[in-house]
Amino acid sequence: MRIVVVGGTGLIGSKLVTKLGEHGHEAVAAAPDTGVNTLTGEGLADVLKGASVVIDVSNSPSFEEKAVLEFFETSTRNLLAAEAAAGVGHHVALSVVGTERPPGNPYFRAKIAQEKLIENSSIPFSLVHATQFFEFVRRIADEATEGDKVRMAPVLFQPMAGDDVAQAVGRVSVGTPLNGRIEVGGPEQFRMDEFFRDTLASWGDPREVVTDPRALYFGQELLERSLVPNDGAALGTIRYRDWAAQNAGK
Repeated sequence: MRIVVVGGTGLIGSKLVTKLGEHGHEAVAAAPDTGVNTLTGEGLADVLKGASVVIDVSNSPSFEEKAVLEFFETSTRNLLAAEAAAGVGHHVALSVVGTERPPGNPYFRAKIAQEKLIENSSIPFSLVHATQFFEFVRRIADEATEGDKVRMAPVLFQPMAGDDVAQAVGRVSVGTPLNGRIEVGGPEQFRMDEFFRDTLASWGDPREVVTDPRALYFGQELLERSLVPNDGAALGTIRYRDWAAQNAGK
């Protein structure tokens, strides 16, 4: 099966290309550095020739409100139009657990706009809502830092390994289109403040983690279950402590 992975040279995309190839599929990475640009449409028609499935794991280079919305709306419109012309039978998109739950933030609103375009298109689709990636834990801590303090809300947090994300997306992509969404998350739940307090200590990071129920997460106040999947979600198998031991310094 020919499967085109948009964003195929990034963190999740590169893992997908490898995993799908190992299972005998013709997995093609589509990204600006391979000559495919979903914002301009460059290279889309050629790369989609003969494709049965398209997986979109691309991401906006900017999280600024106008820029992120423009990225997801423009790239998704161009991609869906090219897929319809090429006869693609399954569109798979990676999204985020909690996008549809209040309160939102500009990034989540942009992902909702992307999903609506997909849901209203003529192409059978599957949406995979994943929790935060282990690989982004440092970025989350840095975003929450004020001076020498890291402000974290004491809400539930269930991150997962990028390898588990790629496995979940790959499994969905070779199956029957869901015409709906599936949620995936890590195998363990934590309290966000406690997780980061323990994690920064393990890094030898001198910053103090402060428990703050009003702490912002990328501009958004969090509710108890804003960042965790609902019951019945598919769970990964890689635990954070094991991933961290194998990825020290990353």
